[in-house]
Amino acid sequence: MAGVVNRSFVGDDGQVPDSKTTTNGTAPVASDTTVDTTSTGSGEREKWDNGVEFLLSCIAMSVGLGNVWKFPSTAFRNGGGAFVIPYMIVLLVVGRPVYYLEMVMGQFSSRGSVKVYDVSPVMRGIGVGQMIAMSIVISYYAATIAVAIRYFAASFSGDLPWATCDPSWTDVNCINSSDIMAKSSITNSTLPVKTSAELYYTRAVTGEDYLVGDEIGLPEWKLSLCLLFIWVCMTFMLIKGIKGSGKVSYFLALFPYVVMLFFAIYAFTLEGAMDGLLYFIKPDWNQLLNPTVWKEAVSQCFFSLSICFGGVIAYSSFNNFSNNIYRDAMIISWLDTFTSLLSGAIVFAIIGHLGFITDETDYTKVVYPGSGLTFITYPDAIAKFEHVPNLFAVLFFFMLFVLGIGSNTGIITSVVTAIRDEFPQLQNWKVVITISVIGFSTGFLFITPASSRLIDYVDYYGVTYVTLTLAVAELFCFCWMYGVDRICRDIEFMLSIRTSILWRTCWKFITPTVLLIILIVTFISGGKPKGFADGYHVLGWFIYALAVLPLPLWGMYVVAKQPKGSIWQKIMSASQPLPEWGPENLALKKKYDDYIDDIQHAGSRNVIQRFFTGRERSYSVNV
Repeated sequence: MAGVVNRSFVGDDGQVPDSKTTTNGTAPVASDTTVDTTSTGSGEREKWDNGVEFLLSCIAMSVGLGNVWKFPSTAFRNGGGAFVIPYMIVLLVVGRPVYYLEMVMGQFSSRGSVKVYDVSPVMRGIGVGQMIAMSIVISYYAATIAVAIRYFAASFSGDLPWATCDPSWTDVNCINSSDIMAKSSITNSTLPVKTSAELYYTRAVTGEDYLVGDEIGLPEWKLSLCLLFIWVCMTFMLIKGIKGSGKVSYFLALFPYVVMLFFAIYAFTLEGAMDGLLYFIKPDWNQLLNPTVWKEAVSQCFFSLSICFGGVIAYSSFNNFSNNIYRDAMIISWLDTFTSLLSGAIVFAIIGHLGFITDETDYTKVVYPGSGLTFITYPDAIAKFEHVPNLFAVLFFFMLFVLGIGSNTGIITSVVTAIRDEFPQLQNWKVVITISVIGFSTGFLFITPASSRLIDYVDYYGVTYVTLTLAVAELFCFCWMYGVDRICRDIEFMLSIRTSILWRTCWKFITPTVLLIILIVTFISGGKPKGFADGYHVLGWFIYALAVLPLPLWGMYVVAKQPKGSIWQKIMSASQPLPEWGPENLALKKKYDDYIDDIQHAGSRNVIQRFFTGRERSYSVNV
């Protein structure tokens, strides 16, 4: 195909880039210099079959249980509307800029979440730490999907088992979830009032209600089989690499929205739903000064968009060099926000209905604000369906399964990519099976009766703190050590677009500053998980240290390997990009090196020289 300038993108200022204009404002002389990205160098990684597969795979990874399960639970735990406002602010100044930045770094370099730090080898420990955090997420994410499969199987019963109260639940005022109006069934006002859906989850599924003190309990055998089924499914999807996961992305990304829109229509018509929605959208302004709310907003943003875990970098690394990632980043980030808000609205509408039928205005007493929130409120709503509730239960829990599979396969892909980037001789199926066996084994911990507390515990120490710390380091590496100017220069070479001042300001100042402030305030304010002895918190900080220590340890190792010189010279040398940093394609890498030389040469000329001679070459990418 003939060489063409990529005009697929526009910057935030709405301008289409001129092929004769470069990042430093000089005007190059017309040239036929083109780069054919279809010619490959030896050892190039596999690519997505098309841009749609990449887009839908990113949607399947980013739009998942983090939106449907974790967002409503986190919002409920942090005061509803008091959480939504910080979340939206964090999404705009942190989420979108980091998402786009990670897409740029992954696609430009065709490197995974560890190898991408060829851009500054002294910081490669960031990628190692993110792999540890991802491994923790993989374990409890799969366990959560296993609970959805447990409900999915139970939905094929003649009557939904959570729709009516079990006769043995005599220690509470149990209300049948299938009853539209059940206040009159309360016979003993001294006993707590709970719905059958909540009791089914805490007693029949997890056994949480039967725990005494700090007990953890043993995994339930049905959940164990469900966990095994999940890992078998993910293994078969990933064993062929992105060629296999890309094909199923069409279904994984689109099917959940059909089910969610239907549930939204139904939930908003329930009695008391408007009170729940008001609680969701009406903020408590005093809570905006609570640092815990902001910490949770950042954590949810990371978890929901899957940023600072390495997944976005890994998926983007399989792109063609000139893929329209600016468009993709905007579509995915806004779609992710819409999904989170829609899921939150559905859950809070149902919570408002639960408060109505139990005559309780304090929603924290209606359901327990933990990880099991979604497995209480949604089943309760399904039980009230007048027509074929079993069918809708099957569809809903299959949707959760689809969402979870899409997100978890994306996270696992980033781990596989990082390992195979470092050890290319390893076969993909061997890496996938090893990860699956380890993930299945550690997942037993998160299907015990104490699973809700344990998930909150490892999420706090092994994910929230770790991702915050490494996110600050990642932005410092990309935006300060490598530099925003270099990133924008690489974007123009790759996509032929100028980067607006908005992105530049966020990357260099706003986003790193916001993350650093929230990290410091989080360390000062504390807010550790409840229900654990002090010894467990010591273990939690050990988990944090295990994920963060690779950063300084790897840095010291790389500095020590540098040639002779002062310690400062060694640090500066270890901080510079490796000679092979840049596009993966060998011909494209050669043109990129010439492009950089040309920019540096143009910068060394005075204004009069640049006016009369312009740039020696112009560059375009053959797409």
